[in-house]
Amino acid sequence: MEVVGRGLIRPDVYDKVLGKSIYPDDLEFEGMLYAGVKRSTIPYGKVKNINIEEIRAIEGVEMVIDYTMIPGAISHGVIFKDIPTLVKDTIKRVGDAIILIVAEDKETLKKALNRVEIEYEEYKGVFTIDDALKEDAPILGEGSNILYDLKIKKGNIEDGFKEAKYVVESWYNTPMVEHAFLQPEAAVSRIDEDGVVEVYVATQYPHYDREEVARCLNIEEERVRIRNMTIGGAFGGREDINPQCHAAIAAYLSKKPVKVVYDREESTISHSKRHPMKIFFKTGVREDGKLCALKARIYGDTGAYASWGMNVLRKAAVHATGPYNIENVDIRAMAIYTNNPYSGAMRGFGATQCPIATETQMDMLAEKLGIHPLKFRYMNSFKVGDKTATGQVLKSSVGIKKCIEKLAELDGVEI
Repeated sequence: MEVVGRGLIRPDVYDKVLGKSIYPDDLEFEGMLYAGVKRSTIPYGKVKNINIEEIRAIEGVEMVIDYTMIPGAISHGVIFKDIPTLVKDTIKRVGDAIILIVAEDKETLKKALNRVEIEYEEYKGVFTIDDALKEDAPILGEGSNILYDLKIKKGNIEDGFKEAKYVVESWYNTPMVEHAFLQPEAAVSRIDEDGVVEVYVATQYPHYDREEVARCLNIEEERVRIRNMTIGGAFGGREDINPQCHAAIAAYLSKKPVKVVYDREESTISHSKRHPMKIFFKTGVREDGKLCALKARIYGDTGAYASWGMNVLRKAAVHATGPYNIENVDIRAMAIYTNNPYSGAMRGFGATQCPIATETQMDMLAEKLGIHPLKFRYMNSFKVGDKTATGQVLKSSVGIKKCIEKLAELDGVEI
């Protein structure tokens, strides 16, 4: 409790302001090589041919690595291991990693990447939630385009709507969002004097990174060390694997230090995004102003791979009622595969999309009742002892009423 209420200086602020912080791209090791990935330019299909031998013949190119050269697992993922480290069979999005090129300097690497020619067999993809749910849609997941399907029910929704004086319903759409952190992804890997594979990277989950690097190299986790460097922004976008495995594979196979650095375009193409969502809300309120029913259908575009899709849609469902006590609830949330960029963690983790629907519904119901929106929210907001739609009893830290009281005071509204 010594720090509560005090203005403290972040321990890393001086180094960052003065330019002394060390990021992965700042590292240099003797004999270091440079690696980069050639990524798919189509959203769905297969690779028919690549001019790999031509690229290997370029002076200064040390290695051209495809999936067959990965010592261990050829895919990764935080929940399901479905993201290809290097594509074996099917391309499912623009930006899938196809081959890894290792060169003696940055100029040679760039030259080699620009000379790669890939012949594709392209398929018709799906790019909307509605198309992915059609019966004749191509199947992108394990037997289905539905990654996750959660139902939450409380009370009796039919009885709830029978009690309602007013009912409002609407569809809402939220967009894909890019994290756009200032520091694009970078990693440096080397084998230390004890044979331990070191990976220097800016990451949110070094323990996951260690597990994934060990899996792809087929070695014990004790032989992998993740060194977390200064992070120039993340917001959830560094929770999935990006350059970690590629740098480690290149260092492991070449026996030399290897650096991988993304430019802004590769960063934007390759890492996860905030889930776009399509949301339906139907909300009922009694004549006395008490909420009595909520039916919600939440569809999240999880893109080509699972990432954190299950957790994000679960959070969306759990928080769909907002901070309001609703007697009868019927919520269904689904994460849907498409050929879009894959969606994962971003600040709020699914709890940021639904409030757009929840709070708009509150405003519409307040207008129908002729009640000030703050007063209407105050009448229906949670208090200690209330039970949420998932059955959780709120025993402490329920501050919504105090918040609304302060807002009402500032706005001169009687609640």
